[in-house]
Amino acid sequence: MAYHAPVDQIRFILKNVVPFGEVSGTERFAEASPDMVDAILTEAGRMSAEVLAPLNEAGDNHPARLENGVLRSSPGFDKGFQAIAEGGWIGLSADPDYGGAGLPQALNMAVSEFTAAACLALQLNPLLTQGQIEALEHHASDEMKALYLPKLISGEWNGTMNLTEPGAGSDVGALKTKAEPNGDGTYAITGQKIFITWGDSDVTSNTCHAVLARLPDGAKGTKGISLFMVPKYLPDDEGNPGKANSLKVVSLEEKMGIHGSPTCVMSYDGATGWLIGKEHGGMAAMFTMMNAARLAVGVQGVGIAEAALQKATEYAAEREQFGPIIRHADVRRMLATSRAEIFAARAICLACATSLDMARATGDADWAARAALLTPIAKAHGTDVGCRVADAAVQVHGGMGYIEETGVSQYLRDVRITPIYEGTNGIQAMDLVGRKMMDGGAAAQALLDEIQDFARDNNQFNPARFEAVWTAAQTLSEATGKLVDMDLEDRFAAAVPYLAAFARVLGAYYHLRAAVSGGEDEAALARIYIDRILPRYAADLAEAEAGVADLNAVSDNALGLA
Repeated sequence: MAYHAPVDQIRFILKNVVPFGEVSGTERFAEASPDMVDAILTEAGRMSAEVLAPLNEAGDNHPARLENGVLRSSPGFDKGFQAIAEGGWIGLSADPDYGGAGLPQALNMAVSEFTAAACLALQLNPLLTQGQIEALEHHASDEMKALYLPKLISGEWNGTMNLTEPGAGSDVGALKTKAEPNGDGTYAITGQKIFITWGDSDVTSNTCHAVLARLPDGAKGTKGISLFMVPKYLPDDEGNPGKANSLKVVSLEEKMGIHGSPTCVMSYDGATGWLIGKEHGGMAAMFTMMNAARLAVGVQGVGIAEAALQKATEYAAEREQFGPIIRHADVRRMLATSRAEIFAARAICLACATSLDMARATGDADWAARAALLTPIAKAHGTDVGCRVADAAVQVHGGMGYIEETGVSQYLRDVRITPIYEGTNGIQAMDLVGRKMMDGGAAAQALLDEIQDFARDNNQFNPARFEAVWTAAQTLSEATGKLVDMDLEDRFAAAVPYLAAFARVLGAYYHLRAAVSGGEDEAALARIYIDRILPRYAADLAEAEAGVADLNAVSDNALGLA
């Protein structure tokens, strides 16, 4: 079947579930009127369905490749990228002073969901570029902004993120790439980076690498790292791609999925680079880029889940086994719970995006704290849901799901990377219980209070289910109080189940809001979520409260090490 963008559901969530009305009510985002929102969602949905989705299978069957050191992208990706660039979708939320539209991040994330669902391997190119745009807007000099931002926003050039090295993955501070001052304001960058998404491109005229490296006087660890702009081609006096820089793609990784996305091993041999931000301030600049990308990756999970479920639902309606299998209780269970999970994960991502928008429009610290709290939840939960739903979609297909000709297995193979890149979901959970609880849990408790207030004030619709959500939020509030009193190792042992519990409670809250504002379909999905999915939070919290002692009591020998 052909993918169709869930425009109506995005519109419903923005209107009734998350505070997008407050966003469009600010002076900064006043242009985001209902008519403009409809036009953006409709056109982005059309492009994704008609232009990008037909490229998905070609990207899977004909991966990006290197020919004599030259990258060749998958068939049709050049035209697909051209549609994204010419539509202005890369710069939807970027600074208007440099060619962006300056619209809310919530709309950008909605568009990102459509494009990721249609063709994740291609969508990764503009996603990384958008992250680099965000970093440059916040940290680059005016001169660098003037040179790079218009070309990144227009899609003439693409951007990458270069963190990982063979011996420095999550431990970024262990990197060995070095930067030597050239004496003219530039730096010579030398080292190797791995897992670089779209580290080269034949759909743009230049690839701009944001590279973490250490200056000669840089301290050990992350505090001594700086960030550099290292383009494939050095800009000439007119800002056009000129002389080739001293860098190259060594090889492309062979991967489980996202075959159309060239994942590069990069080598820098005294390549010319320019400092982004302050010396030794690389991690602050890179975190700006990573935080933008983390929400977008959560949205990728939602997008793939949506595409996979659409395929599974149509198959279930057509497949006859004692009647259409969509009428079988277990198949209907998989489809209904998947649909409820997608709604919840999508709402969490859009709630995070609207919080970012409100923080940017108002400067309010409470909105900034809400956005920071929701970012790791959106990334981890969105991608976990992506994996669960894609797996269920294969199961709905039965044996045919394991056969490549149906195409459903591609969704499972493609989405499996999303809980890993841009910070593994374990690291997201550790961030939630660590850095995001440095306020003593204040931001978390404020959100849980909001949930309880809503459940209490609207329980006339269905008292039992509203009571269930109120109780879940209260229990999570108490667990949060205990969490902030734990030592760090116990917190880290609790991190993943705690995040899962928080996401389930949030999902129930957003389903309640939908049920109050919507019709019978929204009420039915809320019943599915609250009755079948929400209760799992209790088991999550039981695991979270167990701490680290029992994990450490399991010896290496018991784990199977000789």
